[in-house]
Amino acid sequence: MTTATARLAGRPAVDPRHWPHLAVPSHSVRRALQAQLAQTLFRSIVRRLPMRAELAERELIGGGAHDSSAPVMRLRRPEAFFGAVGADGLIGFGESYMAGDWDSPDLGRLLGVFAAQLPTLVPAPLQRLRSLYVARHPRSERNTSTNTRSNIARHYDLSNDLFATFLDSTLSYSAALFDGLSTIGEPLAGESVTVSRPAQPQSWDVLSRAQEHKIERILDAARVGEGTRLLEIGTGWGALAVSAARRGASVLTVTLSSEQQALARERVSAAGLSDRVSVELLDYRAVEGRFDSIVSVEMVEAVGHDYWPEYFRTLERALAPGGTVALQAITMPHERMVATRETYTWINKYIFPGGFLPSTQAIIDVTRDHTTLRLVDRLSFGQHYAETLRLWDERFVASLDRVHALGFDEVFARMWHFYLEYSRAGFTSGYLDVQQLVLRRAEGAT
Repeated sequence: MTTATARLAGRPAVDPRHWPHLAVPSHSVRRALQAQLAQTLFRSIVRRLPMRAELAERELIGGGAHDSSAPVMRLRRPEAFFGAVGADGLIGFGESYMAGDWDSPDLGRLLGVFAAQLPTLVPAPLQRLRSLYVARHPRSERNTSTNTRSNIARHYDLSNDLFATFLDSTLSYSAALFDGLSTIGEPLAGESVTVSRPAQPQSWDVLSRAQEHKIERILDAARVGEGTRLLEIGTGWGALAVSAARRGASVLTVTLSSEQQALARERVSAAGLSDRVSVELLDYRAVEGRFDSIVSVEMVEAVGHDYWPEYFRTLERALAPGGTVALQAITMPHERMVATRETYTWINKYIFPGGFLPSTQAIIDVTRDHTTLRLVDRLSFGQHYAETLRLWDERFVASLDRVHALGFDEVFARMWHFYLEYSRAGFTSGYLDVQQLVLRRAEGAT
């Protein structure tokens, strides 16, 4: 455990005004039974996994109990942990980490062990009953035209300075594309696909170059050049818009984050490109006009599966004849997407309200059934995201003094560390992927 990571160990001070869901629950017969069931299930699961679990420093269990190299999960307060998991499943698993009921000296590796076996962790009979016990998305977090801005603000308007503690100089908050070997993978629907895996590990000093590489590649895929009318859905902090304008494009970029809009406008102005780039606070559904190219980087994940048809119809409506759409999207396996699309997760509750990851097949199906857009090319580079997240988390943990100086407490720091490592585990295990996808109208469509 590094000195910086050690600062996240132990039980943080929990302010119930900020973290009401972490307040100590009242004791009840029902919660006691839930905790007992959770403990029985947990013991059964970890016996099958190459990990060690230490229960209050008294008991050592797990498939790697006698392997000193296996990642360790330390249950500081087992009763609280099992109570949280029994009552709220994976949401309780994350909340109990936030509360300090458990920790790990190597959180990323530990979560990677769970992620690698995620579809089979819970026995099949209980999987079939998931609709009876998993939480459902609150209606207040559905991405309607009235809710979407508040959902986006809860994450992206936290503080530009917070994001600057762990992002590189480009302020790109999406997967970087490092130098790596490429091989042809299995195509879907007849399109071409390239799979890229980076050399391991990557270092911080190459991250900004890898982010620029990602931006330039997706602009190439969208055929952005001199005179291109470009629509960007999801501004971030302006790096892509600036790069496109430097190519000679005229850019409309839209965001629902007022914090992002303000800083993106500053960066566009500092680059001397205000005459080429317009940064607007606007829902994608309200965009008017037609564009030669449309680019959207890791924004479709925030749309919500109920609104995918509307999202892709909007892209089709805004695309000029002969135009190209290039998306960067985080994806998950189709069968898991179908099984979990009604599930309310820890990520939804604390990080991305209203969000849901598509599968590649879902994108193919939705565009085929609701638009004339067709997927023609894609690059898969999930392991690059694992490296990006590792670098972000190392930077975040090393910047805890700055994070706290900005007003974010210990619980928030644990939450953000868990979020970054939880996400990294998904990519490391292959459960998640990130892809650049190119779409054009079907031949003969106008």
